Amino acid sequence: MPKKNDPALFWIGLNSVPGVGRVTFRKLVSRLGSPERALSAPLVELRTVPGLSEKVANGIAAYPWREQAEEELARAGCAGVSIITLDDSAYPEALRNTPDPPLYLYVKGGLLREDGNAVAIVGTRKPTHYGLTATHRIAYELSAAGFTVVSGMARGIDTQAHRGALSARGRTIAVLGCGIDVAYPPENRELMEQISLSGAVVTENPFGTQPESGYFPARNRIISGLSQGTVIIEAAEDSGSLITAQYALEQNRKLFAVPGNIGSPASKGANSLIKQGAALVENAVDILKNLGTGHQSRQAAAESHALPPLAPEEEAVYQSLASEPKHIDVIMNECRTSAGKLSGVLVSLELKGLAKQLPGKYFVREEP
Repeated sequence: MPKKNDPALFWIGLNSVPGVGRVTFRKLVSRLGSPERALSAPLVELRTVPGLSEKVANGIAAYPWREQAEEELARAGCAGVSIITLDDSAYPEALRNTPDPPLYLYVKGGLLREDGNAVAIVGTRKPTHYGLTATHRIAYELSAAGFTVVSGMARGIDTQAHRGALSARGRTIAVLGCGIDVAYPPENRELMEQISLSGAVVTENPFGTQPESGYFPARNRIISGLSQGTVIIEAAEDSGSLITAQYALEQNRKLFAVPGNIGSPASKGANSLIKQGAALVENAVDILKNLGTGHQSRQAAAESHALPPLAPEEEAVYQSLASEPKHIDVIMNECRTSAGKLSGVLVSLELKGLAKQLPGKYFVREEP
């Protein structure tokens, strides 16, 4: 059972009344002082709230909000989920200072003060190998440098961003476009659990909310709002990631983009952002420098993500490899070596996590 007079009870209750969205909610609280006061106000007083319709005023007076709110709080308690209201000291300060912050957040895991140093990474759901490699490396480096990586749990770039942060044993925050009890995409259920153990899974949507398309643009403002800057990696011209980029600009946050292949549709959105003024970045150090002073130690941590010791022939082959697939014959010609020697070196690089073989005798560079 929820605690008696839990402050979140009144926030959830007022928000549950039909017709009371974020704008109306704020009007009511601004006029009457608090959600609790709005819910207990007589009808004659509700009618003094500017712009409040008679229908909504009657609804507040008659709606069985307490039952719904108590049920939501009970579900949160059973699921180990915290509900943090906008006036709670635990509410993320960066998000609070945006034009349209969520009224309250459902949080599985924990939000820490150190999460104020956060960078969002978002991009396409259908990335190339280049996009996945760049995402993992940048997320890893940011995490190793002490930054929290924020993303939206979607397939592709978002998932890779979360995994990159976790591989560095750092913190990551996943912002959902559904209820906190809904795993979307379904294959990321285990990833959600991992994130909640070492970071946080966050949403503004009630329990049971299904991942319908209309919820994701609103989700995107939370991703950018939690972060000092947003990095776009591979986004088509109509990508939802560009909505996140727009929110970042509206929230007066830094906007970064990783350049992509000019012939790839997946890169058109990110490349276009660079043309319009987004900072071109290739690694976490570029991002940290752009965020300003006071990050020298974190930059050093990001730069320390170095190669393991390599023999001269391994170094030559590694430098020949790229993020885009390259056929073994091309590598052999560039390195001026024999097929037998090259095969041995490639196996060695694969064992060290620095190369990956693709079908058809193609190879790509893997970042350490």
